[in-house]
Amino acid sequence: MRQLLLDLIPDTPPTLENFVAGGNADALTALAGWLAADNREPCLFLWGESGAGKSHLLAAAGACYVDAAADPDLAGAPAEAPFLAVDDVESLSGDGQVALFNHFNRLRAAGGRLLVAAAQPPAQLELREDLRTRLGSGLIYRLRPLSDAERAAALAEQAARRGMRLPPEALDYLLTRAPRDMRSLAALLVALDRHSLEHKRPLTLPLLREVLQAPAP
Repeated sequence: MRQLLLDLIPDTPPTLENFVAGGNADALTALAGWLAADNREPCLFLWGESGAGKSHLLAAAGACYVDAAADPDLAGAPAEAPFLAVDDVESLSGDGQVALFNHFNRLRAAGGRLLVAAAQPPAQLELREDLRTRLGSGLIYRLRPLSDAERAAALAEQAARRGMRLPPEALDYLLTRAPRDMRSLAALLVALDRHSLEHKRPLTLPLLREVLQAPAP
């Protein structure tokens, strides 16, 4: 896919407000409540398949964010961070599991917070038993990917807010050929809008094919 999409994603930082909840309204409400200043629950665990929005919510929470898929030893997690978010926990190395176990105990003792995400619930993760037990002791919520109908409705709404007319055939093509997560889809919508304006061409299926199939520069 064109590099234009990747260049646009940093311009739309993830927030709780721009998370498209779909069937995850309860989890989003619970996370917002957990982030409240008076909450005393030390750990919240989000799980679900790829594209469900786990990374979006962890990045939006305002924590010190670490992705275990890129940093399996958690070397980048500050020892004194009062709020830590660890993504892709299933990718932790042995040293990373020890580090997260210690972070959990430190944060709980200090009144800090730990936000964690994985593809499976704690009980099904291949982690140290003591770490699994601690991660399973807090709040646990499953995130489910948006249905095609929910994605279509969200994209149509975002297009309307930008004053774009997104033909049904273009929307169908976008949902079958583009990345499935809403952050990438929303970024691509911005890219299409800019491309359409720059080239003074209406947003049509041929234009969409042109953007999606163009090689990266």
